[in-house]
Amino acid sequence: MKFPLAIQNLIEHFSHFPSVGPKTAQRYVFYLLKQPTEELQKLAQFIAELKEKTITCSRCLSLAESNPCPICADKKRRQDIICIVASTQDMLTLEATSQYNGLYHILGGLINTIEEIKPEQLNIKQLIEKIEKDGIKEIILALNPTLEGETTVLYLVKLLKPYKIKITRLAKGLPTGADLEYADEITLANALKYRNEL
Repeated sequence: MKFPLAIQNLIEHFSHFPSVGPKTAQRYVFYLLKQPTEELQKLAQFIAELKEKTITCSRCLSLAESNPCPICADKKRRQDIICIVASTQDMLTLEATSQYNGLYHILGGLINTIEEIKPEQLNIKQLIEKIEKDGIKEIILALNPTLEGETTVLYLVKLLKPYKIKITRLAKGLPTGADLEYADEITLANALKYRNEL
């Protein structure tokens, strides 16, 4: 016997989420079936508003509610340092440490030959434009210490060296293979504090 079509369709959609297999998707759907209609309507509304109320900051390329985002709009932050991260989640994780007071640049991913993500597909052109016009003195490379992160770091270092600006990266306090999003704040704070020049 098959599930009713409404249940089956939702299971199939949840199965497309990262780290969600068919069994977990099934649990989500049956959890939702037990919720009051008002809760489901609220959830549907939040999902509908997700794209509509989220914009991309024109300066750092992070997801935000305003343009520029609160970080880029804050004149108290150092305007001559850019911390390069892969995603908005990584930026917010670093912000939670309260150890960094400069600006950010979201790459929008990492170079990945297996998934055919090339440098041209990342927000590197916008980074070069910032460096050329904004008087940047230091670039901090805060990328995951994975194969893709290391490949992206090597590419960026080679690309940025001719600009004769200080290039640093997070200290090796982060374990190889870890994601910044899941690192604890103390480890990240130390990695920022003891970053190394490249």
